[in-house]
Amino acid sequence: MTPAEAVERRFGPYGGQYVPETLMPALEELEAAWVQARGDAAFHAELDGLLRDYCGRPTPLYHAERLSERVGRTVLLKREDLMHTGSHKLNNALGQALLARRMGKERIIAETGAGSHGVATATACALLGIECVVFMGTEDMRRQRPNVLRMQLLGASVHPVEAGARTLKEATSEAIRDWVTNVATTYYVIGSVVGPAPYPAMVRDLQRRIGDEARAEILERHGRLPGRVVACVGGGSNALGAFAAFLDDPGVELIGVEAGGDGLATMRHGAPLTVGGRAGVLHGAMSALMQTEDGQIREAHSISAGLDYPGTGPQHAHLRDTGRARYEAVTDVQALDAFRTLAELEGIIPALESSHAVAWVLGEGAGELDLICLSGRGDKDLAEALERLGIE
Repeated sequence: MTPAEAVERRFGPYGGQYVPETLMPALEELEAAWVQARGDAAFHAELDGLLRDYCGRPTPLYHAERLSERVGRTVLLKREDLMHTGSHKLNNALGQALLARRMGKERIIAETGAGSHGVATATACALLGIECVVFMGTEDMRRQRPNVLRMQLLGASVHPVEAGARTLKEATSEAIRDWVTNVATTYYVIGSVVGPAPYPAMVRDLQRRIGDEARAEILERHGRLPGRVVACVGGGSNALGAFAAFLDDPGVELIGVEAGGDGLATMRHGAPLTVGGRAGVLHGAMSALMQTEDGQIREAHSISAGLDYPGTGPQHAHLRDTGRARYEAVTDVQALDAFRTLAELEGIIPALESSHAVAWVLGEGAGELDLICLSGRGDKDLAEALERLGIE
């Protein structure tokens, strides 16, 4: 990132700023503040220091030997699950919270699905002494109760959202409504590479240290680049954070794994990229969406609250269209099997989101060296997963 580089607002035809006029000054203020901050050595020094000493970066690159034996090739795990708060989300939330303080904002809001972004934002706000409100669908609050309690313990207010499917889409809509009302004093920390510009590019850049670290670690220890980088995709922040460092390496295949839910033929899934979702507008940006012929947004479904979303980041849609990345889906059943398999083989309980990436690797016969972004840990998912697995 350099101050001379413009913030990307479009990725091919995708992205943009499809928001009410009342939010345009806020987006212009945010973009200007971000450009100024990313060119400020003092901002980077504070963020880098906190990521090192408070969050535990760099995260390890782990050779999963028993998983490698199972699939017949080397598999490396980028252990974002070992980061403070248990997922990659704090990379972004901490950076945006520092930016909010720099902008003089008194209140931070966020949306959350699996709760990981909500916990990360609540953590950053506790650290910096900023008021925090997190919007969360009541179905996700049921599925992710441990994370709801963590947010409350950290001092955040968790605002339940009862509309629609009561999941991430509705929570995001409610957060945007709050932002429109309180834009003068409030900063909206979006948790993924979605939303109006400059959010998709800003969140990607705050997450790209995942890929930068992994690239350097692999070259140092293995003397080569991976054959594939594999990551789960809902909005897609961990995937773009991992992919960004390898975009200019044509020999590295980029695999995004979406939520196949009950199966692509059932329409109960969260895989707009895999099924060739058409362009449409959701939450302030144009991207590939699950939608009806008339353009109405379809309800998504996934066992994983973090992947239960009918859209995706606009850069992912562009990477799909240009062929630079490939997107595939695995079902709830396959993800659950991978959740259990990684626990039994490696002693690592992955988040159900990350389990989708593990499931794809388990089901792929060919290959030589796979890098999986293990985006989070699965403590939050135990109640949901153990019930589905029949473990009492």
